[in-house]
Amino acid sequence: MTDGWRTVLGQLEALLKGCDWEISCLANASALLYETMDRINWAGFYLTKGDELCLGPFQGKTACIRIPLGKGVCGTAAREGRTLVVPDVHLFAGHIACDSASRSEIVVPLRDGAGEVFGVMDIDSPVENRFSPADREGLEAFAGILEAHLNTL
Repeated sequence: MTDGWRTVLGQLEALLKGCDWEISCLANASALLYETMDRINWAGFYLTKGDELCLGPFQGKTACIRIPLGKGVCGTAAREGRTLVVPDVHLFAGHIACDSASRSEIVVPLRDGAGEVFGVMDIDSPVENRFSPADREGLEAFAGILEAHLNTL
């Protein structure tokens, strides 16, 4: 893990101390990502509600409010329960274009204490092939810290 990601993870842990409401935790987490990651245009969360993902806290332009599970990058990551890194969203079958400027995307599922996906963390970039293996590792660790905290609320 890079020093940059270790710093961000430490900042997240500090932000979560004393945070006892899921929405506040996710709001600060999205702001932290948006402030610390370069070359991104959206950072936020979608939360599972029935058979779709609903828009949660985020930073960036306005976004799609609902995404069916299994549709687009977010819905596919949630349905399959795995991180998806998409170097060029225009080549992803069924991509949902909330912002036409987005070119690459990474989506990390979030799991509850029982291991069920309760949402996803979604980061978009206007730069093709923006997300490196180090970013994936850092964002998965970020999601793990969030999950551990949210599962105690």
